[in-house]
This record gives sequence, C-alpha cells and structure tokens, in this order.
Amino acid sequence: MTTLAFPLVPRANPRRVLADLLPGALVRDVALVLGVAALTALAAQIRIPVPGLPVPITGQTFAVLLGAAALGPVRGSLSQALYVAFGMVGLPVFTGGASGVETVFGATGGYLVGFIVAGFVVGALARRGLDRGVLGTVLAFAAGTAVIYAIGVPWLALSTGMAPTAALWAGAGTFLVGDAIKAVLAGALLPSAWRLAER
Repeated sequence: MTTLAFPLVPRANPRRVLADLLPGALVRDVALVLGVAALTALAAQIRIPVPGLPVPITGQTFAVLLGAAALGPVRGSLSQALYVAFGMVGLPVFTGGASGVETVFGATGGYLVGFIVAGFVVGALARRGLDRGVLGTVLAFAAGTAVIYAIGVPWLALSTGMAPTAALWAGAGTFLVGDAIKAVLAGALLPSAWRLAER
C-alpha cells in the first residue's frame, strides 16, 4: 500500500482510516480538520444540564471520538486543538456558547484538553483497524472516554475544590450510561461505513 504524501498522516503504519479514502491531500486534510472542529462546536450545543453538577451532558464526546476514528491520530488531535483554539480566541464554540481562556482553565477545561489527547488515542486505534468491527470500535471509544475522564476529573477536582470521590462521580460516573450509548452507536456506524466504502 502506498504511503500518503501529506505529513499529517503517520507513516509508521500504512493501514488507512476513513478519511484516507477521500481524494486529495492537503486541501482534503485541512477541510476535514476544520470540519471536525466545527462538528464538535455544533455538538457542544447539544446540552443537558445535570442538577447540582458543574459538567453537563453534551454531544461533544461523540463528535470528538467519531471524528478521531475517521481522521486518524494526528488529524484527529489537530481538529480538537483547533476547536479549543477557536474557543480561546472568543468564538462561542464551547458548551452553551461559552468561549474564552477562562473556560479552558475553568472546571470543564480538563475535558477540553482531554479531547485533544483522546483524538490522538482513538485515531491511532482506528489506524490499527479497531474501527472496522463493532467490538473494536466500542473498545476504541471506551479508551478515548477513559482518557478524557483521566484528564477531566482531576482538573475538575482541583478547580472546584471537590473531594476526589465527589469529582469522580460528578465528572465521570453520571455520564457512563450516556457514553456507553455513544460507544454502541459508533460501533454500529463506523463498521457500516467501512462496509459501504469497500463495496
């Protein structure tokens, strides 16, 4: 299999991700990175507040992880870095139309940083073929979600003064069912997309 010329695509493992099936190189990759950043911004506005908790349920994680699986590790993490950068310069892309540096360094900032890292992790797993089967996709999403929690929960505890156990429940436990549903949905979508693409 030929190695793609565009430097944002890792060369160490030649397995393709869905984005690699599209024609073009630089223009395609820039458009996809921008597109996933915009998709994350839109998904962030799908917001279900949880009474008494500082972190709402949103559609962000689904967009982050789905985009990462489609783009691969470098483009996946770049799309989230761009999303965070858009918010930091004042565009209303964060949950509830929020923006600004204070959001990134506030209670939910760890989740935003986690998106960047999870984008790389899930993209790397997709480049190894985990997104081609239901179980692999669910496992990749679980790994990405775990990364987001691993950064977001301690950040939440430090920024709010919550006890670690309280932060773990507020920042992760209350969202496990929703995240499991997102992983199962991705497990249906991504392998189906590969089957259609390979016909």
